[in-house]
Order: sequence, then C-alpha cells, then structure tokens
Amino acid sequence: MRALRALSLRIPTVLTLHDAWLLSGHCAHSFGCERWTTGCGKCPDLGIYPAIRRDATAYNWRRKRSIYIKSRLYVSTPCQWLMQKVVQSMLAPAIVETRIIPNGVDLRVFRPADRQAVRATLRVPEDAKVLLFAANGIRNNIWKDFQTMRTAIAHVADRRHGQIVLLALGEDAPPERLGHASIRFVPYQGDPQSVAQYYQAADLYVHAARADTFPTTVLEALACGTPVVATAVGGIPEQVKGLATADRRFTNSHLNRYGINEATGVLVSPADAEEMAAAIEHLLNNDSERHHLGANAAMDAAKRFDLLRQADEFLTWYQQVVAVCSTRARRSDGMTIGAVLPK
Repeated sequence: MRALRALSLRIPTVLTLHDAWLLSGHCAHSFGCERWTTGCGKCPDLGIYPAIRRDATAYNWRRKRSIYIKSRLYVSTPCQWLMQKVVQSMLAPAIVETRIIPNGVDLRVFRPADRQAVRATLRVPEDAKVLLFAANGIRNNIWKDFQTMRTAIAHVADRRHGQIVLLALGEDAPPERLGHASIRFVPYQGDPQSVAQYYQAADLYVHAARADTFPTTVLEALACGTPVVATAVGGIPEQVKGLATADRRFTNSHLNRYGINEATGVLVSPADAEEMAAAIEHLLNNDSERHHLGANAAMDAAKRFDLLRQADEFLTWYQQVVAVCSTRARRSDGMTIGAVLPK
C-alpha cells in the first residue's frame, strides 16, 4: 500500500473496492461495528476475515490514513451502499473522483434455458420445487447465513406438501432431510457452464447472508431468469427489485416496492427465518407470479448486469480520466501523462 502515493502522483490510479477492507484497520466487513469510522482499536472480533492474532487495528487504521492523505485516487465501487461507506471513511481525503459501476456477468453463459431439460441433465426431480444457494464452504462461511436458510426451508417443508429440493452449491457433504425437503450438497464447480445449469434448474435462488457487498451469485441467478429471495444486506437491495404484495408476512414497503411487471424477487430482513420462509412459500405457491419475476429478472440483468457493459463503463471512465490528466499536465509543465489502455 505504501506504493499508492508514488503511483497515484505519477499516473491516474483507480481503486475498485469489492469489500470494506481498505476502510478499516482489520476486517473486510465490520458487521455492526462502527469503529472503522473513528480509528478502530479494541477490535471486538479479531477472527473476522482476514483474521489477525493481535489487536493492531488502530495502528493499521492510522497507517492506511497516512497513505491516503498523501495520495490522489479515483475510486469505484459496484454499489451505492459501499460508496456511502467510502465517503465516510479515512479514504475520503484521497478521492479525486468516484464512480459506481455495477459488476456484470457473462450473459452468453448465464442465461435462461429449458428448465426441465437441465434438470434431466443434473438428475434433479422434474416435478420437485427446486431451490438453490451457492457459496464457497456453505455451512461455515462467515459472511453467509446457512442456518437461517436451513430453518426457513424446514418451515416451508412443514407447511407445504410436495417435494422440495435445496441444491447447496459449493460444498461436498452428505445429503440431509428436512421433513418433505432434502438438501443436496454439490461440490465447487470450476466450469461456469456447469454453474449456470444449477441456476437454470432452480425455481428460486435463495441467498441468506450476514454481510455482503454485491454478490455475483445473485447476478448469475437473475441473468438465468431465476427469481431471488435474499436478505437485504449490503448492496443486495440494489441488485434485487423486491416484489410489493399484500402478503404481510414478509412485505416491507421500503424494500419490496416494485410491481409484478418490474420485480425480480423478494427481499427479507437478515436472520429472520420465518420471513424468509414466508417469501419462499409465497413464490412457490404462485407459479404464474414466479415465472413473471423470472422473465423480469432476465431482462433486468441484460440491461444492468452485462459484463460487457461493465467493461465499457470502465474503459470510458479511464479514457476520460487520462484525457483530463493529460490536459492538466500540458498546462502545468508541458509534460503529457501517458497511459496504456486495454483494447
């Protein structure tokens, strides 16, 4: 990090944040802790990723701040939620300009497909209601909330007849039974085409998280035309357009405010298994509504979350930054700042 000052004073330097580690003395996500706004120290959880053995969080915070104060940085984030944290942090004095550029996915791979045909390929029961959750190390992932999701699905299985299958993508483990529901663990898949098939096979993508920024899995599900039920943490409310319904078991007007022609899923409160269960149950019981949300999801992803759109937005910004910096350099000392732009 000490190289940032020298680099940023020589050439335009862009930082793209994927979490909040640059803003704190230790952690990638602080959960409810707000010490990162004032200097850290007396860290309440040294085990949060990336884990550290002793509390040097105040020192690390001051060290980062001293670097930023002497730097000139262009800062981008994938969502407004993270940008709001940036402007409240010790990184703010270094900022020359900011951009919010949402991440994208490859729409050639993550796209709608024939659900029944994909299920046959994956050997998933064609007549079951299929839910999907994807994360590395699902059960012990500190950022995800597998227990809340597991409890929610158990509630749904108790109240709803018919077979329910949860595909848990990202961990190798024996299958589990939850009443009428079954959990099938699927090891990590390195091939994007294989990953896409699991989204295409699912009726719903369920994303339970304790902390998140702008999860790619949610974008992949939307691009495949799979409606999403997700906890409203981090930038997820900027990804999912929550459905406004008369079902008061989960409706939250400030989260779920889109009509049937725009909504792409349902947002629920964190760590609320009953609310998540109600949202899942509502969409499983309303095939027409669920299919409508799936079609909306694919169209919305094509407009907002295309990987090519993300690349174009970055390239356009780079070109603008280089043009402005070159003009300033010529005016100040006749020197032109050069840059090599990707083709």
